[in-house]
Amino acid sequence: MQFFSVSRRRTDAFPPEAFTADLIAQEGMRVKELYASGLIRQVWARGDTPGAAILWEAGSEDEVRAAAHSLPLFKAGMLEIVVLVPLKPYAGFGPPK
Repeated sequence: MQFFSVSRRRTDAFPPEAFTADLIAQEGMRVKELYASGLIRQVWARGDTPGAAILWEAGSEDEVRAAAHSLPLFKAGMLEIVVLVPLKPYAGFGPPK
């Protein structure tokens, strides 16, 4: 099953210097691990605010949340999931009913 999440960095609660190069590098490494495992299918940086939009492939919402909670920024309280949406196939591509 696929899920779509939108997250944002908590720049309202943390100053810019809190988002250190080392922490961001750790975040990138963890995202690469989740991508290599197949949990992350695609990832985009948000264009409106610091954060990401991610297409996940997982058996359940709990699996997605556990993976998101493993991200270093999330563990540090510096990232929040704004929305997490389960996706289903678009019926318009199937046979007519």
